Amino acid sequence: MSLVTLHDKQFKPYISAEAIHERVSQVAGNLSADLKDSFPLFLVVLNGSFIFAADLVKMLKFPCEISFVKLASYHGTGSTGTVNEIIGLTENVENRTIVIIEDIVDTGTTLAKLHNLLKHKKAKQIKTATLLFKPMAYKKTIPVDYVCMEIPNDFVVGYGLDYNGLGRNLKDIYVLA
Repeated sequence: MSLVTLHDKQFKPYISAEAIHERVSQVAGNLSADLKDSFPLFLVVLNGSFIFAADLVKMLKFPCEISFVKLASYHGTGSTGTVNEIIGLTENVENRTIVIIEDIVDTGTTLAKLHNLLKHKKAKQIKTATLLFKPMAYKKTIPVDYVCMEIPNDFVVGYGLDYNGLGRNLKDIYVLA
């Protein structure tokens, strides 16, 4: 792995594809053990979570459903602090176990918006699975149930995460150099 330039910024190698795969596999095992009898709906937050979600659900050992929502709170390398719902939830979630799949949980703003929406729609149980968690940036009290990796409050790209649209296709994760 070497430096990657995306737009006007350089990124250095941070987490290898092999390390990502190992942690995603462990989280899939935990989800399989915990939710095998609940027929959950996995709610994937686009765009950043698509690669993580695809790899994760392929490893699950039980029947489940998958749907997608698209919310946006980033511009450039920082959170805007507001969440704009772009594509909404169409499935009936009443009395269902829902697992929100996030690429990264930092401030928790997106997670809080989804939790409120799902509670309002009477979901039975709401869990969260995230590829990356930034505990030092987290400002909410909602539990993050399944975490592949904790990272500092650094800006990262790759494995679905982007910088102004670029970098999602990188198989490894890179950090701002």
